[in-house]
Amino acid sequence: MKKLFNKTEFKEYIAITIGAIIMSLGIGVFLVDAKVVPGGISGIAMAIYYLTDGTVPVGLSAWLLNVPLYIWGVKEFGKRFGIRTFYGFSINAFFIDLFRGDIPGFEFIRLQDSSTVQNLMANDFLFLILIGAALLGIGLGIVFKFQGTTGGTDIIAAILHKKFHMKQGMAILILDIVVIIIAGIAIEYKSQPMDKPTIMLILYALFFSVVSARIIDIILDGFDYARQAYIVSDKNGEIAQKIISDLSRGATAIKTRGLYKNVDREMITTIVTLRELGKLTEIIKAIDPDAFVVINNVHEVLGEGFRRRI
Repeated sequence: MKKLFNKTEFKEYIAITIGAIIMSLGIGVFLVDAKVVPGGISGIAMAIYYLTDGTVPVGLSAWLLNVPLYIWGVKEFGKRFGIRTFYGFSINAFFIDLFRGDIPGFEFIRLQDSSTVQNLMANDFLFLILIGAALLGIGLGIVFKFQGTTGGTDIIAAILHKKFHMKQGMAILILDIVVIIIAGIAIEYKSQPMDKPTIMLILYALFFSVVSARIIDIILDGFDYARQAYIVSDKNGEIAQKIISDLSRGATAIKTRGLYKNVDREMITTIVTLRELGKLTEIIKAIDPDAFVVINNVHEVLGEGFRRRI
């Protein structure tokens, strides 16, 4: 069993690596020189890159900004916060600078200078941005799907949720908008003149964020965005308490009777987002590895903590 677990975990790390590399392509090759900022820590790193006239590599800035956030996250949430977060943002930062030729000895790579990217920059800017959004969304979706993260504003949002009960989605949205505006100011006052006004680049960035977010949802699991779990366990009380405290989700106990053993017991049901599904299964396995769990697709959820489908 332990060997199987290690093999599964290895596959998950491979997937997280692939996802982080795809993200790096989107950011480093298609977005930095286009001056369209994706928000989050990568967006702040791009703003620093513009303010320093390109002397501080984007990946290095992103990594240095993520480290204190990671330490803060470990302090708030404990060691279960996970090595995957550190691994995810480290791989992402490394490959951003590798693809851009900002790592000593690999200056020859510079994929952003390829004829294809330069042609798109000059003749089809919108398609260039859509490619960047798609790569970022696909990469981040893969990372999330295999229970990874690239740190950044996700950490801040989780801490704001814990301390001030702010909804994480709203916190991320606010943080991204602030980052995009800051980067816009940096572009306006420090970058070389461009043929597109700064306000247009900010609007491109907001459009980019919407496209990328939708692709993340699709990568995670088609067009569904939530899951309903039915949990049968002898430790229902502990599981329900963890769902409420760790996921900030409600749980309902349903009285049932198992026909196989003719035993009356309670079944727990709860609804979580796709990002929370991995954490839910971890909670259940940690408390009762023998629990019987059924997970269903949910297309529409109306109520506290869930957005309407559009």
